This record gives sequence, structure tokens and C-alpha cells, in this order.
Amino acid sequence: MRPGVLLFFCLTVTAVAQQQTAVFEDRPALVLANDKVELTVINEGGAMAQIVLSGDKEKINPLWNPYWIARQAGLNPPTSFARGHFVCIDGFGPVSAEERAAGLTAHGEAYTLPWKLQSHLKQGNTLSAAYSVALPIAQERFTRTYHVVDGENIVWVDSAVTSLLGFDRPVFWGEHATISAPFLEPGKVAVDMPVSRSKTKAHGMQPNPTRQLQSYVDFTWPMAPTIDGQMFDVRSAPMKPNTVDHTTALLDASRRLVFVTALHLDKRLLIGWVFRREEYPWVQTWLSNPGPNRMTRGLEFATQPFDLTRADVLKNGPLFDSPVFRILPAKATITSSFLMFYTAVPEGFRKVDDVQLTGGKLVIEDRANKRTVTLAASRSL
Repeated sequence: MRPGVLLFFCLTVTAVAQQQTAVFEDRPALVLANDKVELTVINEGGAMAQIVLSGDKEKINPLWNPYWIARQAGLNPPTSFARGHFVCIDGFGPVSAEERAAGLTAHGEAYTLPWKLQSHLKQGNTLSAAYSVALPIAQERFTRTYHVVDGENIVWVDSAVTSLLGFDRPVFWGEHATISAPFLEPGKVAVDMPVSRSKTKAHGMQPNPTRQLQSYVDFTWPMAPTIDGQMFDVRSAPMKPNTVDHTTALLDASRRLVFVTALHLDKRLLIGWVFRREEYPWVQTWLSNPGPNRMTRGLEFATQPFDLTRADVLKNGPLFDSPVFRILPAKATITSSFLMFYTAVPEGFRKVDDVQLTGGKLVIEDRANKRTVTLAASRSL
């Protein structure tokens, strides 16, 4: 047997041997696990649907599970593809009437389609799963690889989108990272990120009678003005029941890497994302509270400040003199990388002031309370 054929045979066997197929809420899925965390990825849309700590007896999943929420409320299972952390590519928000007639869905095609598993194997101390999906309406190809390294509380995510068209175009890309009940509880969860400027969404952009925040006003993070003249701390869980609100935050341009985190103060559990500021300058905060045990909160890092149609994003133009899309050149590929971490924190840890990826470590600081969490981090961004 030729050496090249032998190598191919070994890699193929390794890929098969490492597969851990699963079912999550009646949907085919794949599990990537190490000694620290266990991640479940759904084949449909490639969503990161669940992450739990290996040593957590309660197996608390901070990511959005709309099926669990529906069961708690005695409702029928949702028909939407939205769940956990899913990608919005190409498009982040509703579609125009013409796009809808052409078959395009809100938030792009990728999260609604079955993804093809290209490889799943363990090489050294790293378990990886690579997926691809063709986007026929957008005429793009999207690939995403998840990596879990032994001894780390981190999921590393590398993505690429390739244009099949012969001209340059704007691309709209959002990472719909979302947390929900039972992790999300009133007065018990605090969200942090390095914000420079903030704004509430205009009510006219997507009318909703349940909004509580003032329409399209600047505010100093985290205190946003409400319609009744009060102030709401956007670090906290969604407001009173039967409300929906939306804000945006422009992240600190002096940083190469930025972050968004959610800390459960009582359970001392912290989930967070670290990403390149040039790729995702904005974090959209979606606050939804239909009722008890139904809270949902988006920590959506994106190329644009609000979830709008492509035409509206382009017509509105830059916000705070900052870009609202990326350019995808003709017949070319652009990439993105980020990490998601999940960890327990020590007693007294109350706020995330900074997250730094340096020297093979992810360092998370609560400066006021003199608490630091240091996680092993073998890769870089």
C-alpha cells in the first residue's frame, strides 16, 4: 500500500472512531467533549445548542433552548430554527418583500439548512468538527470548524464565507449568541463588555407595543432610559414580563480583542465570547421576557448595529462613524475566528472588567473585588 493511501486510511478511521453522535431535542447532533466542557452542535444550522461543565451535577446549559422554554409554558414546540448560538450569514434581520418572494429567510439561510460534516477527528489533544453548507440564494459557501482542546474550558470557532459571484458585495454577518432561562434569572445575571457608545433601537424600525426603552436615543452603558422616565440597567436580565427591547453597543476601538460575558451571580457560572473587534464592532442586546421561565437575551456580536433588512442597513449608513458591514470581494473568501468559554468562578466574583487572551491563558478579571479567573488557552485569535 502506498504511504499516501495508508495515511488517508488512518485519518478516515480516526474520524469515524471519534464521532459521538447524539440527539438534542429530537434533532441529530454531535457532541464534542473534553475533561472540562461538553458542547452539543446541531446538524441543522450548525447551532451550538448546549454547553455544560463536565463537573456540574446540575448540567446547567446557559444557551437558549426554546424547546425547554415551550415545555415550561405548556406551549407547542417552536417551529423556528433559532436556538442556542447560531450564525446569521448572509443577512442579520428581517428580509424585504422581494427577498421573501425569492425564498430568503430572516437572518440568512445558513441557520435553516442542514450542514454537512466534513471531518470529525482527534489530533493530539484537540478534537475538531468541520462543517460546510452551500447558500444557494446568497450564492455563497460557508464553512465552520469547532475545536475543543483537552484541559480547556474553551470552544474555538473558525469560519469562512466564500462568494460564488463575480463582483464585490457587502456582507452582513451576525453571531446570534443567546442565553435564556433557566440560566437567565431576574436579578441574578450580569452582562459585561467593553462599550464605547450605545443606542436604543428605533421603535419604527420594527414596531412592537411592548417596548419599554425610549426610541433611538444614545445612552451611556449600562443605564438606558425608559419610556416612563426611569433608567434600566442593561447589564441585568430582561425587564418586566411581556416586554421586548433592543439596544446596540459599539465596542472599544482601542482593543484588538473584545468580549461579551454573562455571569450568574448565585450559581457562580460565567459564559463569554472573545472575538476580533475589526470583525464584529457591535454587540446587539435583545431583551425578551414573554413571562416566567421564558426569558431570553441575545449577546449578538455582529458587523451591524441593529437587525434590519440589507436595504435599511445600507440606507441608514454608518452609526457613530463606524462601519455596518464587511466587504466580500468577487470570487473570494473572508474569515472570522472567536472563542466561547464556560467556567465556574470563585465566591465574590461579581463583574467582568476585562478578558485578556495572552501567554497561553485566558485571564478574566473582577478588579473591584480582586478576583481573577485564569483558564488554559492553547490557541490564539
